Amino acid sequence: MAILKVEHLSKSFGSTKVLKDICFSLEKSEILSIIGSSGSGKTTLLRCLNFLETPNNGIILVNEKEVFNGKTQKTLTESQKKENRLHFGLVFQSFNLFPQYTALENVTLARKLAAKKEKDYKSRKKEILQEIEEEGIQLLKQMGLEHRMHQYPHQLSGGQCQRVAIARALALKPDILCFDEPTSALDPELTGEVLKVIKELAEQKMTMVIVTHEMAFAKDVSDKVIFMDNGVVLEYGSPEEVFDNPKEERTKQFLGRFINE
Repeated sequence: MAILKVEHLSKSFGSTKVLKDICFSLEKSEILSIIGSSGSGKTTLLRCLNFLETPNNGIILVNEKEVFNGKTQKTLTESQKKENRLHFGLVFQSFNLFPQYTALENVTLARKLAAKKEKDYKSRKKEILQEIEEEGIQLLKQMGLEHRMHQYPHQLSGGQCQRVAIARALALKPDILCFDEPTSALDPELTGEVLKVIKELAEQKMTMVIVTHEMAFAKDVSDKVIFMDNGVVLEYGSPEEVFDNPKEERTKQFLGRFINE
């Protein structure tokens, strides 16, 4: 059963078509890497999946439930967007941590705000907040940050900030974890830290969609790969199919240097 199915998704900004008839599916525990040159539509696709942008047309299904249909939902209410986002966790390339909060506070903030809407929050407030705090601590330990949880973002390295951001996304227990070029703001040494965490999540069977420019990593960790060009899915298949036997000349061009290594 596909945990995520995208059918004929399109998105335009004014007269500029950024996504054109995008189709793909993802099974539970699979990892999909999306590669392509800058401006090919990769980040816009991720933002549409997370409802930071509303698609113009198409269908998005999560666990066989329709969360967006362009024919019936040309616009979504903020409430609908928030509900749909719960299926996805998003790790931004620039971390987007709150500077006034510690690492642990960044990880637990969204859960604590959501908990206030639970029916038994008033009667179980102390217990609920303690449970959220403990889960946040465990996530930071999982990221190797047990000694950094009470530090603020400015006291952390870029790699540590990105690992806090990953823990924050995991705290909401999403069905699918999305990464938007998670290493693009990091130097090579710190890049290794973050890629190691993503590999560990893959070993734990976390379903992930990763926009990345790390070709060797994408080939190694992915179950499926999409190559996008000019808003279109030009290649879609296994890492072996896309990296070793690309069908399209544009894909061969893009991967040329990597394939020759």
